[in-house]
Amino acid sequence: MTTNTNLLPSHQAAVVEVIDPDAYAASAVNSGWVSLIDFAAIQTILMLGAMVATALADLKLQQATDAAGSGVKDIAGKAITQMTAAGSDDDKQAIINCRADELDVDGGFTHVRAVMTLTTAGSDAGAIILGHYPHYGPASDNDLASVDEIIA
Repeated sequence: MTTNTNLLPSHQAAVVEVIDPDAYAASAVNSGWVSLIDFAAIQTILMLGAMVATALADLKLQQATDAAGSGVKDIAGKAITQMTAAGSDDDKQAIINCRADELDVDGGFTHVRAVMTLTTAGSDAGAIILGHYPHYGPASDNDLASVDEIIA
């Protein structure tokens, strides 16, 4: 595999959505919708901090036919194994990869979101969705407005 070292990593991956890191109560928290029309794939990273002793954490991806979430449904096989405080999952991460062709493209599904669910007790947590392999221009052209700075 040949690598073009002139390309910056920010040209190849963009921060396209987040679940802001915070101390969340037991609940489900959704990211915004990401269009896979602009990218060939996404990578979703769950970041757990300190978990309350009884806490359980889940992360899954859902798909929709538009940015409003029309027809929302889970993407088969795109959910992590539940993380637990009892399983020593404090301060760990989990990653879900998803290619655009793994969506129900025949059904017109083009958008993806992450759903982070904390049950029993809350925890410090957050998630980030990176868009990979942009179809046009550098990936950073599609960064969220909250991306404050990119250093070359």
